[in-house]
Amino acid sequence: MSGIPTTFRALVAERLEDRVERGVCDFAAADLASGDVDVRISWSSVNFKDGLATRFDGKVARISPLVPGIDLAGEVVSSGSPEFAVGDAVLAHGYDLGVARHGGYGEYTRIPAEWVVPLPAGLTAREAMAIGTAGFTAAMSVDALERHGLTTARGPVLVTGASGGVGSTAVAILAGRGYEVWAATGKQDEHDWLRGLGAAGLLSRDEVTAEGKPLESERWAGVVDAVGSATLPYALRTLAKRAAVASSGNAGGVALNTTVFPFILRGNALLGIDSANFPIDERRALWARLADDLRPRALGERVTEVDLDTLEPALDAILAGAARGRWVVRVAG
Repeated sequence: MSGIPTTFRALVAERLEDRVERGVCDFAAADLASGDVDVRISWSSVNFKDGLATRFDGKVARISPLVPGIDLAGEVVSSGSPEFAVGDAVLAHGYDLGVARHGGYGEYTRIPAEWVVPLPAGLTAREAMAIGTAGFTAAMSVDALERHGLTTARGPVLVTGASGGVGSTAVAILAGRGYEVWAATGKQDEHDWLRGLGAAGLLSRDEVTAEGKPLESERWAGVVDAVGSATLPYALRTLAKRAAVASSGNAGGVALNTTVFPFILRGNALLGIDSANFPIDERRALWARLADDLRPRALGERVTEVDLDTLEPALDAILAGAARGRWVVRVAG
């Protein structure tokens, strides 16, 4: 028996002939897809992908109407899975949430059990969404670099897009693990905040987007690149030998103008970070670490809270590059 009421409040985006209309309305539980676990959503967050899902030219939404929100945290209200019981605190993100399946911007949803992560001890639902998909992507990036051989003894690590959700969390995680972290940002007014997160040095946007030689002086033992084509060429040509870039973003574009030299002359690697389709067992294990050894410094600082009625300006702002830290969405009281 479902624990979801017949209707509930949700922010809905609907694609029309020449535009997308969005707004808060009563959404019918009958329109939710099938699944094993019914969840009452307490918190979600705002990501670049969520903003794109509400744009006519966003190329993200695959159903219409759509309840966006690629991540969510809340409480199980009904379960057909032996893994989860009514009252369990859980979270979910990625897969098709907020893209081809109704996501976190509604008071309730229904999802497959194999997408559900138990909320780790030591994290509240709000804290989990302050981390959210962006912070999880940052943790994936750090973990991938360390699996590739990154250690604090190898030298400094660069984070691009450092004032955004992925970048700022990566700075906080790396600094907490003892790395010398350098933060690249185009927002000069964020320098003090990034130093507070643990950044040892700062680079301007101009420095990491300028054209250069195919290879330059070896500078970085690893790079977390959250921007894409604008910064990735610099990251590759300034890597130390046998180092790697963990690449997760495309806000700076999708094209990549580089050479094979970093790979064949320095043995470098480009590690793709895909948080949407990360296997569930590894996803659950990494979330446990986010409550432990990968917990970001200053978790909860620079977090702006909105609700369903004040969510739309945040969606517009993140697309306009106005992200400062993280936005969390209080979905249900």
